Amino acid sequence: MDFKELEQKLNIKFKDQELLQNAFVHRSYLNERPGFNLPSNERLEFLGDAVLQLTVSEHLYKTYPSEPEGQLTNFRASIVNAKSLSAVSGQLRLGEYLLLSRGEEASGGRDRPYLLANTFEALLGVIYLDQGLEVARTFVHTHLIPLLPDIIEKKLYKDFKSNLQEVAQEKLALTPVYRLIKEEGPDHAKSFTVGAYLGDDLAGQGAGSSKQAAEQAAAESAIKNKGW
Repeated sequence: MDFKELEQKLNIKFKDQELLQNAFVHRSYLNERPGFNLPSNERLEFLGDAVLQLTVSEHLYKTYPSEPEGQLTNFRASIVNAKSLSAVSGQLRLGEYLLLSRGEEASGGRDRPYLLANTFEALLGVIYLDQGLEVARTFVHTHLIPLLPDIIEKKLYKDFKSNLQEVAQEKLALTPVYRLIKEEGPDHAKSFTVGAYLGDDLAGQGAGSSKQAAEQAAAESAIKNKGW
């Protein structure tokens, strides 16, 4: 696999090309090629998530000295979620490099938000291992942090579950109920799809790497669908 174009985009020359390729190995690919010489990218994703949390937390701590812990947590959640990470992955066209099974490919895996978000984290893990923390920090600041001012200005960090409950009770005298629609992936890399119900009405649904994140995404979807 040729990563020259990606290296040019990132302005990074990777020392270990095999490690870089590993960032794009989806577990479904290995199901069809059991003898493939690399594991899935899930361990790199785990590492990249930790680097991401640290880098974003450090930036928020230094940039917003008057904000309390709860608000900083909201800011961080708004930018390390699947929506933000997949958007950046899309801009970098990371999906083009993914190694997928035929079934995953046919079902649109290259454009699936949670898969793109996981790939972003795996790539960040590779950058950290191959280039060090400072280059990983630069990568996050170059490609992800610029999304933050708009998120804060438009208050996109708000708690969608609380907002949905408040408006649903006011307009419909109903309390939203969240139900798990689908759960997939291994125990250490689960993906959850949750529905937000208003009575019997499936008002919105969302996906995330935790049930809590999926519920927030479902609540956001319900608010948009209802025009609230």
